[in-house]
Amino acid sequence: MIWLYAGQVAKFNPLIRELINEQDLYISPIVRLELQYLYEIQRIMDDATTVITDLSNRVGLTVCDKDWNSIISRSILLTWTRDPFDRLIVAHADLNHNILLSKDETILRNYVYATW
Repeated sequence: MIWLYAGQVAKFNPLIRELINEQDLYISPIVRLELQYLYEIQRIMDDATTVITDLSNRVGLTVCDKDWNSIISRSILLTWTRDPFDRLIVAHADLNHNILLSKDETILRNYVYATW
């Protein structure tokens, strides 16, 4: 998301660029929290609301509103990671077997619909 926000689309491989251009883009609400944490520890320059609002306006990004009880129930089964953000993000995507764009090697190894 940060590369997309910064306009650094050249960092994406052709498949990722194609997916971004041709698919509806959704994020889990937990990504909002993760972005805010990154802002607070100064790893990114803009807060979560600024990033998400900008991407919503520019590329139609939507914050998904799936049921949190279902997400938590699914995340409990994902024992291959202890990272709560990763666990919730993957569980959220997995509810409908959505494609998940992630550079995280652990996610790529463990979630069949993850790609980078």
